[in-house]
Amino acid sequence: MSGSLRPGPHVWRRAATVVLAAGWPRPGPAAVGSPLPPPPEGFRLLLLERSAHQGFMPGAHVFPGGALDPADRSADWLRLFAPHHGPPRFGLGAVPPRHSAFPVLPDVRPDPGGGAAALPDDVAMRICAIREAFEEAGVLLLRPRGGRPAPGPARAVRPPPDLAAWRARVRGDARHFLQLCAQLDCTPNIWALHDWSQWLTPHLAANSGRRRRRFDTTFFLCCLSEPQPTHPDSAEVVAAKWSSPSEATKSFLSKEIWLAPPQFYELRRLENFVSLSDLHKFCVDRALEGAERWLPITCVAADGLVQLFPGDELYIEDSDFLEKSLSTEKKIEELMREGKKLNRLVIHNSYLYSIHVTVQPKCKHIYPKSSVITRSHL
Repeated sequence: MSGSLRPGPHVWRRAATVVLAAGWPRPGPAAVGSPLPPPPEGFRLLLLERSAHQGFMPGAHVFPGGALDPADRSADWLRLFAPHHGPPRFGLGAVPPRHSAFPVLPDVRPDPGGGAAALPDDVAMRICAIREAFEEAGVLLLRPRGGRPAPGPARAVRPPPDLAAWRARVRGDARHFLQLCAQLDCTPNIWALHDWSQWLTPHLAANSGRRRRRFDTTFFLCCLSEPQPTHPDSAEVVAAKWSSPSEATKSFLSKEIWLAPPQFYELRRLENFVSLSDLHKFCVDRALEGAERWLPITCVAADGLVQLFPGDELYIEDSDFLEKSLSTEKKIEELMREGKKLNRLVIHNSYLYSIHVTVQPKCKHIYPKSSVITRSHL
């Protein structure tokens, strides 16, 4: 195999995403219309359809999220959290360990407002994810000020009557989100967001356009006791739906929705859980483990693409692969036949991925089960 260096201008930005998992009630005898039946996993996830006019992942179905704004880490938040929560940890518990310094990102856009009085990263990233869930879907993951973190899945706050006006203000200036929280006498419910994963935009996925945008995205998971009404903003997001992991996977394979590889991998990972309580307990039990930071490395095979993840025998921890892809004359079938230690996603075409995992997970996490595509699918 060889590495192909493709230099070019790029800007790395930090971002946050929240995977919202909601318990799904069984329809009662008085249910009207055709309510969705209970899903196999006992919970559903909020997926948002991005506008086809967006520059990054147009038309994709994603979890709520977006880029970190300086307002998300502003020292002004300290007054809202006080006097019950404050530096250094704001009640989040011990600092999770940093698992790997790989890769070191060049040219990361600095975060203004990062002085001594500003919020720490893990608080700011949670505020970012919560703000984006409000901007994109109208879901308010807040908690009354002074309240103690309650055990079990969280509850969202009902949005204000003037939702559209507030959302327009926040979209125009993220500092208005703090004003909204103050008016509602609430704080962002940072304690309900659990470290889940961290994904870096891979090399080939960022190749379109002269100025390539790439993201270092922290994924949080939040369990909600019940699904929330959603209000897509009709700008970045044109539709929203609650789907179980298996339902979303089926919709992708039938070309009803399109998923990027990280979202597909996470959906497959979440298929391991049989209930919301099972998922919530898993998040709580591994709260001190933090999240692994993954840079997918793309291997260009003779008949398709393979994304390699840490632990795979072909994965190389070399920061040069921020701007490189592997290439081989071998076909995917040959690569799979030769491989023993696998953590990879095969891209057969835009709507057909397969996952192959034989390695053991780290950090008390869980990996997806292998999902192999048969010849009939191809």
